[in-house]
Amino acid sequence: MQQSNRISTLTGGGSDGWDLFVRARGMIATGIDVTELTIGEHDIKTHEDILDAMHASAKGGRTGYSMVPGEDTLRDAVAARTQAATGVPTTRDNVLITPGGQSALFSSHTAACDAGDTALYIDPYYATYPGMIRSVGAHPVSIPASPENDFQVRFEDIDAAAKANPNAKSLLVNSPNNPTGVVYSRATLDGIARACIDNDLWLISDEVYNTQIWEGTHISPRALPDMAERTMVVGSMSKSHAMTGSRVGWIIAPQDVVSNLITLATHTTYGVAGFIQDAAHYALNIGADFEDAVAEPFRRRRALSLDILARQNVVRAVPPQGAMYMMLDIRATGLSGEEFANKLLDAHHIAVMPGESFGKAAAGHIRVAMTIDDDRFASAFETLCDFARSLVKR
Repeated sequence: MQQSNRISTLTGGGSDGWDLFVRARGMIATGIDVTELTIGEHDIKTHEDILDAMHASAKGGRTGYSMVPGEDTLRDAVAARTQAATGVPTTRDNVLITPGGQSALFSSHTAACDAGDTALYIDPYYATYPGMIRSVGAHPVSIPASPENDFQVRFEDIDAAAKANPNAKSLLVNSPNNPTGVVYSRATLDGIARACIDNDLWLISDEVYNTQIWEGTHISPRALPDMAERTMVVGSMSKSHAMTGSRVGWIIAPQDVVSNLITLATHTTYGVAGFIQDAAHYALNIGADFEDAVAEPFRRRRALSLDILARQNVVRAVPPQGAMYMMLDIRATGLSGEEFANKLLDAHHIAVMPGESFGKAAAGHIRVAMTIDDDRFASAFETLCDFARSLVKR
């Protein structure tokens, strides 16, 4: 029996980018103590008050089918939060609750692209992006955002890619950015908006890290002139409230798009568990101070990282302005990111992600997730920098 071409070619015939992570987990399974700086998983668990709300909801009987678009209370809360942050009028009719941000990315691209269309995205990118685009039958085309330009994508490059691919229907952006930690400037966002308008593109804006801002200001491109009707925003409880395993996110989009996305959800996910939605609604009402507390460890570890980097001159970085990651330039060692990451894992049992897992623009880099306690993180980061210096001395 033959599998579909779509399912058998999701990775484009290459790696899915997670090889080193899988190798590190394999070492851990054999009893080796590996320091993991790989995935964006908080070093705290979901707060017990949120879990208590989830438990009470489930015990109260909210374990059956829920409303496919999401419960009105949660949709209203997401809409109010969005309108308060952006100033763009938003109601529940603009909101679809999804089983996490990844599902929202899939659904939004399903709404934007027909089979055979081109979907544009920025390189460096989160490792699932090209495979997710292929999963809806679209053709992924990346647009480089170079470290020499602080990983800020340029209008000229988006415009050129759109014109070179006349069947391009969408552009996917991510700010604050995973993997680089960059927050797109107003000038960058204006260029993105101009390119979308000039080339009649849907903009899909992945904003799951919007509560983790260290420098500058997060601007949702949906709030820019003439962009609300061509923008779909992806959000999630995973990073803002340390609810990664709960799998609850959303899409914010024009009302007619959400109407069709509800039909899609009816035929695919059939909604999100009611007790999960109730826990998310409770969490959204805890307040901004709680979200700041969830984000604060990454702010501290960013400061620790920059202090360590300032004391050496081999490893370099574009200082992250948001999110829980730092992209380190290790090209001075003469190694690729993949080579460096594997050598570091073998020599010191420290696991980081190769930059090449996130695209060509990140070649010669590694991504460090700032997701272990401060002391262990600082020690591992210093070891990483010392290891890089030792390679240069040779």
